[in-house]
Amino acid sequence: MVHGRICSCCGEKRTVLDRDESANTNQVFWCQPCAEDGDGDAPPPPLDMSIYTIPTTTTVVVLDATQAFEGLTLTEKHYALELSRADWAGSKICLLQCSPESPLIFSLLQFVFSNTEDIALMAARAKDAGFTEEEVKEAMMYCAAFYGNLGNYKSFGDTKFVPVLSPAWFRLFLVSGLPSTNTQTSKLQTFDELWDGCVDRMYSLPPRHRQLGLGTKGISTYFSSNCGPDDADIAARFLTSIQLSPYNTRLFKTSPNTYTIRIASAVEGNQETDAVYPFDDIEKGGESEHYTFTLQHGDYAPIMTRINTHLQAALPHAANPHQTSMLTSYIQSFSSGSINDHKTASTHWIRDTGPAVESYIGFIESYRDPSGARAEWEGFVAIVNRDVSRKFGVLVENAESMLELLPWPVEFEKDIFLRPDFTSLEVLAFGSSGVPAGINIPNYDDLRQDVGFKNVSLGNVLSASYGSGEKPVTFVAHDDQVLFKKFKGDSFEVQVGIHELLGHGSGKLYHKDTTETQSLLDSKLLHPLTQQPITGPFYQPGSTWDTTFGKLASSYEECRAECCGLYLCLEQRVLSVFGHEPQTHASSSVSSSSSSTSTTPDDIHDVSYINWLLMVRAGLVGLEFYSPETGEWRQAHMWARYVILQVLLEAGEGLVTLTTTTGDDGEPDVVCTIDRAKIATVGKTAIGQFLRALQVHKSLGDVEAGTKLFQRYSIVTPAMSAARAIVMARKEARKLMVQPHLEEGPDGTPVIRSFPGTPAGLIESFVARFPAEDAELLALAEKDMVHVLD
Repeated sequence: MVHGRICSCCGEKRTVLDRDESANTNQVFWCQPCAEDGDGDAPPPPLDMSIYTIPTTTTVVVLDATQAFEGLTLTEKHYALELSRADWAGSKICLLQCSPESPLIFSLLQFVFSNTEDIALMAARAKDAGFTEEEVKEAMMYCAAFYGNLGNYKSFGDTKFVPVLSPAWFRLFLVSGLPSTNTQTSKLQTFDELWDGCVDRMYSLPPRHRQLGLGTKGISTYFSSNCGPDDADIAARFLTSIQLSPYNTRLFKTSPNTYTIRIASAVEGNQETDAVYPFDDIEKGGESEHYTFTLQHGDYAPIMTRINTHLQAALPHAANPHQTSMLTSYIQSFSSGSINDHKTASTHWIRDTGPAVESYIGFIESYRDPSGARAEWEGFVAIVNRDVSRKFGVLVENAESMLELLPWPVEFEKDIFLRPDFTSLEVLAFGSSGVPAGINIPNYDDLRQDVGFKNVSLGNVLSASYGSGEKPVTFVAHDDQVLFKKFKGDSFEVQVGIHELLGHGSGKLYHKDTTETQSLLDSKLLHPLTQQPITGPFYQPGSTWDTTFGKLASSYEECRAECCGLYLCLEQRVLSVFGHEPQTHASSSVSSSSSSTSTTPDDIHDVSYINWLLMVRAGLVGLEFYSPETGEWRQAHMWARYVILQVLLEAGEGLVTLTTTTGDDGEPDVVCTIDRAKIATVGKTAIGQFLRALQVHKSLGDVEAGTKLFQRYSIVTPAMSAARAIVMARKEARKLMVQPHLEEGPDGTPVIRSFPGTPAGLIESFVARFPAEDAELLALAEKDMVHVLD
């Protein structure tokens, strides 16, 4: 466990000045030397605490699926119930993947709120103890945000957040929730043990703790604290050499050049593979360096066992042989740690088309691994909305002809487009740190090319998260406000549909020493960008997109998919699939309040116009997720959108304009505009050329050229730094989402339980979902501490 205070200035653990801990102020800890170097009132350098706290004005929305659940048969309800239990059981892995203190903070909050008679009564007691209404809101919002992110780092942006209240004051708030009975003494003792174990790290904000990252740039429990980027690269080369996927692994460095690779599995130890592997790595200079790797199965073993227990319980309720085989292979994978078994499960999942209850589970997305290779736990169960899914089915039916519109040669596209299942889902449970609006999975390159994939649009997530609201949209011109709010949801639905199906679903990868690659070379096709003969470099045998492009892979791929959305949303036949028929306008520069007959061939649909404006605005807002101190981007999608903004700005001709002005509130503001008349010409040309380059470099496995291209548009210039200051001053908190809870009713029939869209409602949903105490989770956290604490 952690002992001592951690200075928020230098990060050292030592005696610090406890500046009036009884005061209900936003506090950070700082040590004597840092205090003496400062002005006596604050540690140098000062922190903008709005970045590291959650405002009480944060919107909390409800993910509603009651009507969809009630439409299921009894068997389908039982199937959904057990899958949701498996998803949420596995979600505790996210805590262990987030930060050393996250499992401890979770245990603290779960203990307090599970023993609270009533959250409203707890708030009343706090007020009796001297808390103001605002202070109660601050305490509740921190707790709700922690649950909503499954950790104390934002799932979207990877920035740490701490309580607004001082430690002493926040402790007093939590204690007010414990029962005032003769059992209070024992509960207070348990509380104190949990509190003492996590309070220091809960509040610590030295530079390295402020964001997730690798080495000196942040913390990551995918690695031991002594690992840096070079260690991640060496491990990636080793894993490729033995053809072992990194998805369900972690890397711990035990001594110089010596590593342990932990593999998630219910079974601890594997006689066939758990061994010491020597590895001679040839450095760029040509000299060989010797390393030793030990494989160790059994990471998260108790949690993996729980997952399998629920999957086993779901088996009798499977609707068809594919679901049965899928569950069986999941169980085998989570028991042994075999990614090949998970691929088998994924194959059956792909072939289980049009189920009433849809699900996927495992180590899926690699966004939060600083090296871009290891995956976070994710599990969801949802109900297919057949009415909305029909239009996605039409999109799939026309996908081949639409792929022909993309700006790269046919040689860089899959030989056969394996038509996926594309459905709109109403989410019942999403056990992970965040809930996306759409998904294209599985992420296994070989399955995507040879078997196929599935696309899902999460309908109730879209409706809950992307409502227009009453407030003016930041950074959007007054003349665009009405149209932006009217078509924001429609535009985003179109973008997500194209992004997932035709973005992530397109393109081919060429590996060395394969028939396909030899055919490409024999074709004498010239490189589309250089007009020289194609020579590679191609992907190494056993390598994947993620392992080859590493930390850049997620952002690069999201950028490619977003560009596909922009490029194809200009096609009327694509819009028609979503129910948006041709429009007429007075001119290509029509404002949100204008309408009459079109007089220009360059005019575009309102949905397309707002989609491009959404992207421009998103690129500007993306600056919030850039850290000037480290030069790092903290969120894959927002990095991608900033890159797209830079491409459009470079296109020139007045296509995109960012205007610094003074807002209605008298404060500095930025307004982003895009010339509607030039989107179909200047804009489409710029995105088309950029998209072609992205795809060619991806297909050929050309990391060097792809990285150079992407990084060129990632630069934050002095002008964009000035814009970032305004973006930061006007940033808005991301919405928190309250999910329903599935449980058995008195007669054993599965029922759905909903909660209010409030911080208290979000907390109550987790109290319903998990027990008050989890000794196995604490034991896993304790076991990790020797490796992950810095």
